[in-house]
Amino acid sequence: MFNRFTRRDTIKLGAGVGAATLLGSTSLRAAIPTNDATAPDLPIEDGAELRVLRPAKFVDGDEVLFQQNTEAFTAATGVPVRIDVESWEDLRPKTAVAANVGQGADVVLAWSDDPHKFADSCLDLTDIATYLGERYGGWYPLAERMGTSNGRWIAMPIGASGGRVCYRKSMINEVGFDAVPEDVDGFLDMNQKLHAAGTPGGLALGNAVGDANAWCHWLVWAFGGHMVDEEDNVTINSPETIEALKYAKALYATFIPGTLAWLDAANNKAYLDSQISWTQNGISIYYAAKNSDDQAIKEIAEDTYHARMPIGPVGQATERCLMVNSMVFNFTPYPNAAKRYLQFMMEHEQYDQWLQASIGYWGHPLAAYENSEIWSVDPKHEVFKGVIEDSLWDGYKGSVGEASAAVLSDFVMVQMVASVCADQATPEEAAAEAERRARRYYRS
Repeated sequence: MFNRFTRRDTIKLGAGVGAATLLGSTSLRAAIPTNDATAPDLPIEDGAELRVLRPAKFVDGDEVLFQQNTEAFTAATGVPVRIDVESWEDLRPKTAVAANVGQGADVVLAWSDDPHKFADSCLDLTDIATYLGERYGGWYPLAERMGTSNGRWIAMPIGASGGRVCYRKSMINEVGFDAVPEDVDGFLDMNQKLHAAGTPGGLALGNAVGDANAWCHWLVWAFGGHMVDEEDNVTINSPETIEALKYAKALYATFIPGTLAWLDAANNKAYLDSQISWTQNGISIYYAAKNSDDQAIKEIAEDTYHARMPIGPVGQATERCLMVNSMVFNFTPYPNAAKRYLQFMMEHEQYDQWLQASIGYWGHPLAAYENSEIWSVDPKHEVFKGVIEDSLWDGYKGSVGEASAAVLSDFVMVQMVASVCADQATPEEAAAEAERRARRYYRS
């Protein structure tokens, strides 16, 4: 049976507080409903100072408001905060170094299930996570799954970027489509026609933290494949995975050349250069085009629309999101200050401004932020509203833990798909190799 979250799960898992029971308190910027909740007592340590490690921006507003909110925390508490920014590819090794040597950043905005590699080194965040869940209508089930281990919050998701189809409407219209097909067969047909018309699409197949992982996982899940089953038995070498890889090969034949080397910025550039008619991405392409000083690029924004990824034989959506999962290392000499910082950044006075400045690039993990005006100010934002609510988890259908994090960071899924697209392996050979590699981590 297809295993995913529902809105009913959100209400059930939200510490007994569902989105439907929110009270009427609101922020001045937007109608963010809040419940009465008591924040944990966390007296800040004398002489506290913090160092924060986070990924580089993909939209300017993210970094600007994150910095401003951090400065507001310092003004309110007197705690100086240093922010270190790393590229998306370098964030993971920098996090690992800090964990292994026991020094470095106090707070890390890590990727997805990376905190689960270092669960024993993570400070327990259950007190602030419980408070925030009670105050803001509950955590989405995916956020809770990604944040908890053995009954405690070892990390606290603050947002996620979701991969949607980003496309030039005029170009798909020219090949006979009013909208992106909602099924994989229709989607392939559209892409074959786009390729024949000289307006191909393209998807990242390099070791891209966000984009390659997003569509390769979507692809395998759409056909009913999965890395492991509910008991964490490695199941990637399956007839369903092989069918997914055959589809990947056919879809890849319609791509612009060069996508095997694409990392996370490459498809953005190709799209804004009008080299491709579509890709899978967050809202950053639209954001860049809309805010460009170049009139030709602004016209691309007007022609840009977004759609959900098509549905495969499993009959349900199978998208993945790239989660920013904040954690505090337990070697910090200032644990209360670190917790207070994370809590402050998630309160509606700060968080909603950050959401809006990010123009929908980061989706929210707490149900109350469905009410942020960022999701209604532009109709092209709306498809990104449910990114965390709608996505499956890394390691689906199994558990989130050290093994799932290791398989993800080793790009097992991505390299399986890429090897078939590059004619380096048959679907059967690629699935068998992925199984071998995954067993190293799952020890099955």
